[in-house]
Parts: sequence; structure tokens; C-alpha cells
Amino acid sequence: MNRRNGDLQVFEAHATDADLDDLRARLSAARLPEAETVRRAAPDPRRWDQGVPLADLVDVVTYWRTGYDWRRFEARLNQIGQFRTTIDGLGIHFLHRRSARADATPLVLTHGWPGSVAEFIDVVDELADPKSAEAPAFHVVVPSLPGFGYSDKPSTTGWGTERIAAAWVELMGRLGYDKFVAHGGDWGGVITTILGGSFPEQVLGIHATTAQAPPGLTTDGLTAAEREWAEETSDFWRHRAAYAKQQAARPQTIGYSLVDSPVGLLAWILDKFAEWSDTENSPFERMSMDRVLDDVTLYWLTRTGASAARIYFESHDSLDPELRVDVPSAISVYPRDIEKCPRPWAQERFRRIVRWSTPQSGGHFPSLEVPESFVEDLQEGLAAVLAAAGDSS
Repeated sequence: MNRRNGDLQVFEAHATDADLDDLRARLSAARLPEAETVRRAAPDPRRWDQGVPLADLVDVVTYWRTGYDWRRFEARLNQIGQFRTTIDGLGIHFLHRRSARADATPLVLTHGWPGSVAEFIDVVDELADPKSAEAPAFHVVVPSLPGFGYSDKPSTTGWGTERIAAAWVELMGRLGYDKFVAHGGDWGGVITTILGGSFPEQVLGIHATTAQAPPGLTTDGLTAAEREWAEETSDFWRHRAAYAKQQAARPQTIGYSLVDSPVGLLAWILDKFAEWSDTENSPFERMSMDRVLDDVTLYWLTRTGASAARIYFESHDSLDPELRVDVPSAISVYPRDIEKCPRPWAQERFRRIVRWSTPQSGGHFPSLEVPESFVEDLQEGLAAVLAAAGDSS
């Protein structure tokens, strides 16, 4: 449902009853494989050595079919405020939560894969209108990446991270935000890096949980802890990143399963929520099953399993090695994230790191795993960014 307002359209999410009935029917008729051959009693992270354990998947599928309430999530999206606009020929969906504070700063939050705008719906209110008067306030904008959620699916190649970053600058300008700050992790971290490096006239500064250093840096001079970070990251890309290579090389092939089978889609995404979170036995130690299913169901109802995977085809390993970020930057490295960049390496790309944070807990999805401490860390990081931006203006 769209209501035009100039170049922007008010948008309301509403899946048809037929689509929800079809989802439940497919879940009821799912054909499941036999159990994994590596079986261990819970709690034990090694239960996931072959992927999502059958018993865990059955539990989630049962709840998805009999207890999960999509309408609750739709209502929350509509409560925050949803819009669409067309940029460079593509319809872009976004959440927009304005602050009541006169001193609020515009902020764009960018999600990654297998995330969505669902990553941020529990933190936008506190970011916009914080309980503490001392905390910075923000006009919060949360776009859906092209091919994700309620954004349009690109029909041609070319929608990589650089084009997306340029689209975000256009989006913020249409909202009247000529200058803004940015945050992101995963693909959102890459896009945020490009925003800071390529658009310093508009971007006051950035906060990222994914800091990617230029390639080819040596481990000479790193501390033992920093060497361990580098080794863990290298190990991840060597041994645990088949999903990225598949989606970069053959997104259409995996896309058929992701769009046709809700159980296949769930397993593909749940595997990452489990492996990449700061948990020992199940992703639901820190994240609610409802919130994970909000994310998965959004992919399912919008039929975006294939189109979202194509961001890897467009941009995997494509970040410009020469790109440097000179605007103030705050970097947070969570202990169980999949990529942990040593600060000496990060400084080769991010030239003005004004805050470097290593939270005590959290993984790749901190806004879902540790939302309260994530908000506090983001507020402190962006406060440092804004102070530095003010000093240099």
C-alpha cells in the first residue's frame, strides 16, 4: 500500500492471508533429511559441525507453523514508519524514525546478509529518543538493500556497494539530510566505509562493526592478540565461507531453493545466526526466535532469497584497495564476530579513528544479540565522531 508524498511514498507492510496460508502449508509438507551423523548432547557448539541440527530445525519449523505471528512484526514496521522512493530507476524501501530532539543528527543504519531491517527495529526508538539527555539523539533511517525486503529487485547487473552508497546519499538528501552519520556491519559495514571514504562532504563520520583493512598487510608488529584476530579471520575465509563463494559465483542456482522452500531458506539463514553469534549451543541463547523468524519470513514473503544473494555476485572482494576514509571513524570489534581487524591494519584505511571499542560480548549481529549494549556503544562512538567533526569544521 503506497501513498505518494512528493518523491517519497508512505508504505505499509501487509502480506496476504493467502501467502501466510501457503507458508504454513509448505511447512507442513516439508521433506526433511535424516539427522546429522555428528551427534552430541546439548549444550555443545559441536552439535552444529555439519550445519543446523535436525532437532533444532524441527523445533523452529514447528513454532514457525503454529506459534509465530507475522502480523506483530508488520505492525511494528508500520509503527516505526515505512517509505519507498525510486533512486536511479530502482524502488528503495526504508524505515524513518525522526527524533523529537532539536539537536538530533541524521543517521543511516545499513544491514547486511542474511540480515534485513529487522536487525534494527529494537534499537531505533532509543537511538531517536534516548532515555538519557546526555546521549546523542538521531533521526534514524534504515534502508533495505536493493534486492532485500521491500526494496525492488535489480533486473540488471550493476547494483554493487558503490552504487548503493551513492543511492544512500541521494536518499538522505531527499529527506532533507544534507549531512549525516552512518553505521553498518557486514555488507552495511562495507557500504558505510564507502560512504565515509567517497562522500566526505555529506558524511560527518561513521561507525562500523566491520572494518576491512587494505589487502596485503603484514602481521609484523602486531600483538599476540592481534595476530590471533588475523588468523581467525583468515581461517574463516579459508574454511567457513563456502556460502559466500556460492552466492558470489552461482546466486541463481542457490536462489531456486531459497525462494521455493521455506525450510531451505530457514536452514540457510539460521546456520549463520548460529555460527556467527556469541553463543555456545543455540542462537536463541541471545536472540529471540521471533526476531530470527521476522528476518527469515521477510525474505520468504518478498521472495528475495535469490536477489539478496546477488549482492555477493556484484561486490564480493570488490572494496577498492586504495579507498581511504578521512572522516572521523569509530570502530567496534565484537569478540565473536567473523572478521576482526587489528587496529594497526584498520588505521591504514581509516585515517581518523576517534574511538576503538572491543565490547565484552556479542558477535556478528550485536543489535539482536546485545541490543542495549550495542546502542550504548553506538551512541558513544557517534558522540566521539560528532565531537571530532565539530572540532574540524
